[in-house]
Amino acid sequence: MSVAASGRYDPWADALSAATLLAIDPDGLKGVVLCALPGPARDAWLAALKAMLPSDAPMRRVPAHIDDERLLGGLDLAATLAAARPVASRGLLSESDGGVVVLAMAERCTSATGARIAMALDAGVDRFMLVALEEGVEPDERAPDVITERLAFALNFSLVRPHSAEIPTRAQIAAAREDLARMKPADERTIESICWAAGAFGVVSARAALFTLRAARAAAALVGRAAVEDEDLALAARLVLAPRAHFAPPEQPPEPPPPEEGADDEAGSSEQTEASAAADRVIDAVQSALPAEFLAQFLEARAERRVEARSRGAGAAAKSARRGRPLGARAGTLRSGERLDLVATLRAAAPWQPLRRRDAAPIGALVLVRRGDFRIRRFVQRLESTIIVVVDASGSAALQRLAEAKGAVETLLADAYVTRARVALIAFRDANAEMLLPPTRSLSRAKRALAELPGGGTTPLATAIDAASLLAQSERAKGRTPLIVFLTDGRGNVGRDGATGRAQAETDALVSARGLRAANLSAVFIDTSPRTRPGAAALAAEMGAAYAPLPFVEAGAVASVVRAHAPAPR
Repeated sequence: MSVAASGRYDPWADALSAATLLAIDPDGLKGVVLCALPGPARDAWLAALKAMLPSDAPMRRVPAHIDDERLLGGLDLAATLAAARPVASRGLLSESDGGVVVLAMAERCTSATGARIAMALDAGVDRFMLVALEEGVEPDERAPDVITERLAFALNFSLVRPHSAEIPTRAQIAAAREDLARMKPADERTIESICWAAGAFGVVSARAALFTLRAARAAAALVGRAAVEDEDLALAARLVLAPRAHFAPPEQPPEPPPPEEGADDEAGSSEQTEASAAADRVIDAVQSALPAEFLAQFLEARAERRVEARSRGAGAAAKSARRGRPLGARAGTLRSGERLDLVATLRAAAPWQPLRRRDAAPIGALVLVRRGDFRIRRFVQRLESTIIVVVDASGSAALQRLAEAKGAVETLLADAYVTRARVALIAFRDANAEMLLPPTRSLSRAKRALAELPGGGTTPLATAIDAASLLAQSERAKGRTPLIVFLTDGRGNVGRDGATGRAQAETDALVSARGLRAANLSAVFIDTSPRTRPGAAALAAEMGAAYAPLPFVEAGAVASVVRAHAPAPR
């Protein structure tokens, strides 16, 4: 089914197999995540799926910004106004009963909308198959986990080259559905072999194991088998488990645990060995069908896509009155710069028309609107982010650790460059804090600034905190989301007035830290001291910063800390 005449693995045949199994058991397999840009391959796959479903099965397209009323149902405005009484309307999910819901740009679907679609999938009141189209170009642009976890298959069309291939007819699909309904439940050996195979690929989701079983049963029903065989399990594992794999199975699978002592030791050992052997055959079948580079691409793509959304450097989401992605309407009064959502306002007013017409004097108005009916349009707009790196270049940093810090900052700058964030660099030594690099996306400028970074001298920590705070507030005033990253041991010895003295310097640093916290600025304090001390942690707490002691400043560790605390989209 998935091997071309040349004997090579054929991803397109597997993509069609997934469509076929979905057509046979849409209620059990739920749907598919289709990672594909618009093009002939995606259109051909959707057309093949449509051709295998009943001719009257609807296929509805859902925009990522759909509101709850259109998705789940609500008030039919036109009918309500015409009938002068509330008239309910069906939602798009209800209209898709028995068919397919295509979620366009699933990577832009909000968590709230994703939760509502997932709830509808679980409830099963409206029986529909979901095709989530991931159309993003960045690795972390992906559909919400609450949706992808509930769909059996995930197809990456970057690995697919469509070609002419036969697909089952509607009559064959209908016959397979009947055979599936008559098929006996899976035996214990089949279930154990699926669990063994899932464990070999590092898949711990119970849904994934259940999807594998449902897919294997549908594959068996397609060819008229009365029970699942190893070939069916291999296809199901390839379609369900491989995209979810966290690692490739080891060449030598672990030995099964010894059977428990008792009268049935021999029988139990025999059954366990049989299940293990069946699982090995499934794993071998998957690995023999999937070339090593194919599975490697799967694993690499999955690892990239598991990067937290906050690591991309995108700024926080900000509500806007005029620009951005629609966020729905809210009750309110019109103020300067806000827009009235006329349709939402009429929807709010419609149910009250009979009462208002009865109580109001005849004025000839078609719709009586009150102040409480007003609905204001809302939008959400993504802000740019700026990472402000503040490097301790004083003598207390020591030359060796300063060199390590430079390497860490270079990694951080490269990461920010890839994620299209702006980067600024402030270095402090002697009595000054100097901005070596204003906010920029130029990686080459950043590297030159780091190469010219000298070391040695006293530590004006309070001045550095003030400079970072001023720059961060300036960036925020420009509509960006700043994050300040301090790389220092926190041992200041120069006060704000330039006078040396550790006691006054530490007092000034605490005052500056409290000012940074009062400005509500996000910060990360990376302690580069060889031995952590309470003073650095206390200073981080005063500025409201995340504290991370890294006595051995390693580039990857610094980047990981910053990713974990970067402004997250909401």
